[in-house]
Amino acid sequence: MFLPTLKQLRYLTALDEHKHFGRAAASCFVSQSTLSAGLQELETLLGASLVERSNRSVVFTALGREIVARARIVLREAQELAELAAAAKEPLSGTLKLGVIPTIGPFLLPKVLPKLRKAFPKLKLYLNEDLTQRLVDELHNGALDCVLLALPVEIGESEELVLFDDPFEFVCRKDDPLAAKSKLTTADLQQAPLLLLTDGHCLRDHALDACHLGHRPTGSDVTGTSLHTLVEMAAGGLGVTLIPEMALQAKLLKGSDLVARPFAGGKPGRRIGLIWRKTSAREKEFRLLGQTIKDAYLATAK
Repeated sequence: MFLPTLKQLRYLTALDEHKHFGRAAASCFVSQSTLSAGLQELETLLGASLVERSNRSVVFTALGREIVARARIVLREAQELAELAAAAKEPLSGTLKLGVIPTIGPFLLPKVLPKLRKAFPKLKLYLNEDLTQRLVDELHNGALDCVLLALPVEIGESEELVLFDDPFEFVCRKDDPLAAKSKLTTADLQQAPLLLLTDGHCLRDHALDACHLGHRPTGSDVTGTSLHTLVEMAAGGLGVTLIPEMALQAKLLKGSDLVARPFAGGKPGRRIGLIWRKTSAREKEFRLLGQTIKDAYLATAK
């Protein structure tokens, strides 16, 4: 029995990704005729039609869609075999695609990346910043190797490594009555006009859950698309907000008329963690990466 080659499977997945023969060929660094010939050879080998061709569109048959899904798994596992062999020679020396959420990336990575470059000079680290659910989806479809995010969150068939806790602090204007308190309780937030991130940001849910505020209905609070936006709105007198300690250490409030106050007792917050696919052969590398991130952050934390 003759088996499909990795090259043929790569041509097939590229066509599915780009839905255009010319763009798919360009992404594989081959001519369009070479890609078309490779796909025809694959169809002949399998004895089935995978793609319906026309001048206007590329449509996959039902069998074609199923084979594309399986081809992605085969290609991903083949890539991980090569990466496993490379890691055995020198850990964190090849390509690594890391996803990171926007409430972590700008505040943690400046502390971490110099340490990573120094410790692992041969590491080629590619970063993708996006919302949690999209990053988790990209992890499972093979577009990312691991994801740096905030826990708890639904991660599917993934392994997780908890790195450190990131408490929330209460942030308000200096002239707010609550600013006079050295420490607050979550009860102080019950009647406060709270500024939150929009739906889709896990920080919103983490803040509400950690402070026992429940899941507020849409429209009950003013929302922003980033921590920087929340700070600007709080400075403008629109309300108070919750900011992770990580962002405060990165001087997020610098230049504003805002103050941060810790919570008394058990500090509400989130946990920062690293996740990867359970099937990945690079677990040892990811644990080493996670430990390096943890050490770099704790070394600069107050």
